[in-house]
Amino acid sequence: MNPGDLFNALGPLALYLTAAFGAFLAALWLSLVFWTWRDIRGRTHDRVIRIVAPLLVLLLSLPGLVIYWILRPNQTIEEEYQHTLEEEALLTGIEEQPFCPGCGRRVMADWQLCPHCHTRLRKPCSRCGRLLELPWNVCPYCGQAAQGSQERTEAAPG
Repeated sequence: MNPGDLFNALGPLALYLTAAFGAFLAALWLSLVFWTWRDIRGRTHDRVIRIVAPLLVLLLSLPGLVIYWILRPNQTIEEEYQHTLEEEALLTGIEEQPFCPGCGRRVMADWQLCPHCHTRLRKPCSRCGRLLELPWNVCPYCGQAAQGSQERTEAAPG
């Protein structure tokens, strides 16, 4: 068997392998374009970028994909939304923390006195010991009249 016969015998096989490899590369290329299209939809609402990103991969193939990875937004729309919610929750927690009416510094909800200026913030209930706001006349926890409110109620009828 001479080399020409061997080449003629393997020629169709090489042609089939080349065609299969070409089909694989074409499928990979189209799948990268489709993946880019789906990925950019989850990362931005800008219509121009949603068109340009898949076209970049369509025209440049793998180098276009690398360029897309470099230029694409770091976070998806959902991740940005979650990050914004977390920030708002942190800010709400900071804003809900009470301030001392005397010095304006932050105080804890269970403090009776401001540790900075010694302003009275709350008073304890004489029966249950829970902290009451200063203007309250009755303990909402046990129903006991607050200290100092009995003199006001006794003095009012007379």
